[in-house]
Amino acid sequence: MAAAQRIVIENCSIATVDADDTEYASGYLVIAGNRIESLGAGRAPEGLENVDRRIDATGHLVTPGLVNTHHHYYQWITRGLATDHNLFNWLVALYPTWARIDEQMVYAAAQGSLAMMARGGVTTAMDHHYVFPAGSGDLSGAIIRAARETGVRFTLARGSMDRSEKDGGLPPDFAVETLEGALAATEATVKEHHDSSFDAMTQVAVAPCSPFSVSTELLREGAELARRLGVRLHTHGSETVEEEQFCKELFGMGPTDYFESTGWLGEDVWMAHCVHMNDSDIAAFARTKTGVAHCPSSNARLAAGIARVPDMLAAGVPVGLGVDGTASNESGELHTELRNALLINRLGAHREAALNARQALRLGTYGGAQVLGRAAETGSLEAGKLADLVLWKLDTLAHASIADPVTALVFGAAAPVTASFVNGRQIVQDSRLLHVDEDAVARSTREQAQRLARIAAQG
Repeated sequence: MAAAQRIVIENCSIATVDADDTEYASGYLVIAGNRIESLGAGRAPEGLENVDRRIDATGHLVTPGLVNTHHHYYQWITRGLATDHNLFNWLVALYPTWARIDEQMVYAAAQGSLAMMARGGVTTAMDHHYVFPAGSGDLSGAIIRAARETGVRFTLARGSMDRSEKDGGLPPDFAVETLEGALAATEATVKEHHDSSFDAMTQVAVAPCSPFSVSTELLREGAELARRLGVRLHTHGSETVEEEQFCKELFGMGPTDYFESTGWLGEDVWMAHCVHMNDSDIAAFARTKTGVAHCPSSNARLAAGIARVPDMLAAGVPVGLGVDGTASNESGELHTELRNALLINRLGAHREAALNARQALRLGTYGGAQVLGRAAETGSLEAGKLADLVLWKLDTLAHASIADPVTALVFGAAAPVTASFVNGRQIVQDSRLLHVDEDAVARSTREQAQRLARIAAQG
């Protein structure tokens, strides 16, 4: 077997985000194949063989790649709509349009969503796709294809809905699946696409949409399906006060108790938002190691509230960051969520003690890897882990007078990405994608957004 080619990165600041938060003011990192071979202070070891590239990273901070734990790619082609709505009104306004999507639209939207994240430092992404109109084509396959072309590590949370308007839910009747159809399609997607290997580029999770759009049977049987297949579970939880009221009226209990009654708490589960959690809810998540995808910009955009992230972290709840769908976070970027998570949480009860820069970086890297069940493989810079990492340029005017590089990254303006590597393969150079034509993606997403608007207008 041929020896692995090496890439040597030198003269950079490094934030490893390992268990000890090890940092190097000036250090090196060696990639061999798709793994991190070594890293440390000073210059790289002498005499390394098979060095394919040497990168002088003077003026840069190297961190683990960002990990996005919650998103809805299809929403890329409905950005800028219903901008003054709360969650339920926003859903009512947009579901009739979303119910008209097809494979071509979903592929273009996935390309746009992935491109925006990847060029901003995301190396592990996910998509929670739950709208499957009849006759719309292979939507899961289209999303996975876009992720493969972009070059990111990817989890598809294969969503589903079976509670429509006639059943007291929010989606139109023609936008949902049957219980049996949703379970069968989800199982088929897992069997076709899920890879359980250490360096897997594509994984699949079972992901019924939310308590107000799925039946109790779909939640319970979905959990059983996921555990039989050995994959993770994902859904929305405790996002708004209206959701809590809905659960109490319909099920006689709050969201967390309802989820527990259907098998939806556990270390193989993560939920999006979790804004309205009381002490008992947080304790239940901590006891079961249920993860949380914190989406600060979307929570603010939809006026959902401020999640109790400092309390969750103190209790031992795994927490990562999420962009959420770009119809509720039009920027579509995750690196801005580092800053927004820190600032918005400081408006809460803990004020200036809520989060600091390094805690925010951990949320966006190792915390996200924990939530997706991949912390043994990625999320921190350690020898033997996968080579998923980002070089942030911090020597321009935007960050010139901030001495601490992690503070510069989190508190400062969005830093340019000079290079981003996934599995040892470079996917970004100077904030541009290397393997996808961004201009072509922009044209395609614009055309598909216009096409969807025309179709939706026709009813």
